[in-house]
Amino acid sequence: MPKGVHFPSAEYPLSIDCPLCRHGHTDFYHRDERRSYRQCRRCDLVFVPPADRLSPAEEKAHYDLHENDPSDRGYRRFLSRLFEPMRERVPVPARGLDFGSGPGPTLSLMFAEAGYDMALYDPYYAADSGVLQGRYDFITASEVAEHLYRPGAVLAQLHGLLRPGGWLGLMTKLICDRAAFATWHYRRDPTHVCFFSSRTLAWWAEQAGCDIFFIGQDVILLHKPLSSAFT
Repeated sequence: MPKGVHFPSAEYPLSIDCPLCRHGHTDFYHRDERRSYRQCRRCDLVFVPPADRLSPAEEKAHYDLHENDPSDRGYRRFLSRLFEPMRERVPVPARGLDFGSGPGPTLSLMFAEAGYDMALYDPYYAADSGVLQGRYDFITASEVAEHLYRPGAVLAQLHGLLRPGGWLGLMTKLICDRAAFATWHYRRDPTHVCFFSSRTLAWWAEQAGCDIFFIGQDVILLHKPLSSAFT
């Protein structure tokens, strides 16, 4: 058994707060050979408890194995599932932020090639916190949400960086049900610690006062209204 990994029973204490909505009541959801998973009673988020996460060094070592090549046509096709619907909604000229750009920034390059003014942020590979002081017409986070230890705080921060009328585009695979989760390849990535359902994201959009659009199986667009009380 890896050091620091614990396999709780269904009676595991309910005092582990949801990292999205901070609700104090969460329930045992699943466990595998490496870690356990809990589900929030309020927003439905499924998440890995802090005790079962990788260390920062282990997480960084896993990310370093990624081979995201901007010249890879297959990778560009994959990213186009977010790129195209965002481009349809945000005309040039516009300023965008690619949040969680990774070791081989590609989505930002696709937008730049299309005439957009782009900024990058990644805590490991482009950690310029100055870009998080700017304001943006759109923000993309491709295959990022599932890695967030504090998704509520991060999503609120990104929402705050959007100009009124701006768009936040997420790409993350969504939970179907508990039975499918048990055999789901997506949960097997040790750096994936948060798993969203359509209900979870709809809950968050309502709290933020955003309109939400589900595009296909894994693209979610959130539109910030011209006036918003959520910060």
